[in-house]
Amino acid sequence: MLAQPCTHSLASGMGGIRTAGDLVARMQVTRGMRLKEVKAYVADKLGVGVDDLSDPTVMGDVRRELGLARQISPESTFPTEPNGIEAKFNIAELLDVPINCVQRFAERVPSVGAA
Repeated sequence: MLAQPCTHSLASGMGGIRTAGDLVARMQVTRGMRLKEVKAYVADKLGVGVDDLSDPTVMGDVRRELGLARQISPESTFPTEPNGIEAKFNIAELLDVPINCVQRFAERVPSVGAA
């Protein structure tokens, strides 16, 4: 039962949505990949180096370009950029990983799943 707290700790340590911690953690949980392996996989999918995964400046640009959502604060919002379910659709497609809420949304709104 330590998988979730350990994964959360690692993702938080990488900066979560500020960097690529959320993407790395998602792959660890869904694919059972080791940290070194998953970082290489995510970096390859994002088109960056492994060291860039924990750089909030680089990852802010990458997340914006790929529509993977960025950390939102009350002072700064990005209304024209994907957030929420739209960002999760983009993450599922980019990483080739199933995300429950994306699958359920696509089942309930078939025209979205076909897009």
